[in-house]
Amino acid sequence: MRSGKPAKFLSAICGILLAMTGMTCSTQPPEQLPATIVQQEATLQPVFLNPEKIIDGQTVYVPVYSHIYHHNNPRNAVNLSATLSIRNTDAEHAIIITAVRYFDSEGEMIRQDITEPSKLGPLASVSFFVAANDVSGGAGANFLVDWVAETAVSEPVIEAVMISTSSSQGISFVSPGRVVKQRDVAP
Repeated sequence: MRSGKPAKFLSAICGILLAMTGMTCSTQPPEQLPATIVQQEATLQPVFLNPEKIIDGQTVYVPVYSHIYHHNNPRNAVNLSATLSIRNTDAEHAIIITAVRYFDSEGEMIRQDITEPSKLGPLASVSFFVAANDVSGGAGANFLVDWVAETAVSEPVIEAVMISTSSSQGISFVSPGRVVKQRDVAP
């Protein structure tokens, strides 16, 4: 085979797989990609929040790992990309996301991804991305997600998916969110 044919073949296969899955590919080198990206599957709709109508809600802590150590040496770290996924599991009612905040290992807020209350429709999902080259959070990074609802709803699924496909290895795992505060509902 000539040297150009394998690369063209692999590029064609990659293009077919991407087209089949609906994914896209960037031609920018990783160091030129933005460090943080908000990827929304559903459209978040800004809403007016009337505190008197709120009857349900939580604050959810989600651990995120920007890198993990390997080979018995803390200097050998694998950078991971992370996707925070918020999924409204209620088939009939919307939830309102009031805050999505990203913190570093020291507990300092790095960024706030939601700046106003936003409605996430029934069975809708939204994601927030942290690129592998964004190591600002450190190994102990986390998201805090606040959500409320104006009617009783099923709890959303809030979790982070970390992945790395460097070299010939692939690492991926899920980090589930944990409720750290349940909204008190007045009788």
